[in-house]
Amino acid sequence: MTPPVLSVRGLSVRFLMPGGRRIAAVTDARFDVSAGECLALIGESGCGKSVLASALLGLLPANAQAAGQARLGDLDLLAADERILARTVRGRLIGLIPQSPAAHLTPVRTVRSQLEETVRALTGVRGRAAVRKAAEAAAERAAFPAGHLDRHPHELSGGLAQRAATALALVGETPLLLADEPTTGLDRDLVDHTVDELRRHVDTGRHALLVITHDLAAAERIADRVAVMYAGRIVELADAKAFFGAPGPRHPYSRGLLQALPDRAFTPIPGMPPELGDLPEGCAFAPRCERATTTCTALPQAVGGIACHHPHVTEDLRA
Repeated sequence: MTPPVLSVRGLSVRFLMPGGRRIAAVTDARFDVSAGECLALIGESGCGKSVLASALLGLLPANAQAAGQARLGDLDLLAADERILARTVRGRLIGLIPQSPAAHLTPVRTVRSQLEETVRALTGVRGRAAVRKAAEAAAERAAFPAGHLDRHPHELSGGLAQRAATALALVGETPLLLADEPTTGLDRDLVDHTVDELRRHVDTGRHALLVITHDLAAAERIADRVAVMYAGRIVELADAKAFFGAPGPRHPYSRGLLQALPDRAFTPIPGMPPELGDLPEGCAFAPRCERATTTCTALPQAVGGIACHHPHVTEDLRA
């Protein structure tokens, strides 16, 4: 079998705070993403999704400690130094659609100039006319209007900045594309367009895609597999068709996420997620879970992609 583009094993991130306090932002993450595949990482805000993405790119702050392995081919991203990450990885091996695109765009340069610079740096396209044409084609892929290419980032709406960031990320044709909330600020039609373009990018069979999103409708539209994160841990890893269709999620938290959607039961999950600096020794979801028992005071280990002492079984899901 072809090896995965990205293989993550035991990835953990701890933030060291004043007074010796530690924040467990990500704990023992394990997953693979292969060429031609999209893995959607979902979960509530603050669960550690974006921290995981920052760890893969070497963009964690100075007070963070990362452990484990994240292999991109033969390269361990967690062990790579800044020189390798800056010159070899970012933009060339991993493309990024950032969560806050306006902060990643150069404020004093137009979108066109940034696209053209990226084309020259990451592709073999040469010649002024050819570079200009390639930049305009990248903008078109991301539904960025040609009439706005000569504007500066401060002249763009949030949705336009998002589309500009998407266009820039697609230029390099990287083996791995990491999209952190790529549909932020977009209306539903543009969400569908962006998701479909990212899906076409994956369907070439040359690229792997890791999408971090709150938008479960977008995840259902694009993903091959789904990883659900709660309180820094991946609690379920499942086939997307089974997850969103039948038999459905098996972890109570995953099931709760879907049941909170307006087109489903529209029933919120009770309670609030725990603070990552004050996690219980056992299952972090237990205080919010109607299936919890005293067994849940022990930390559940992942078996068959489910980290839960009392997962839903097929008979439950059919009921």
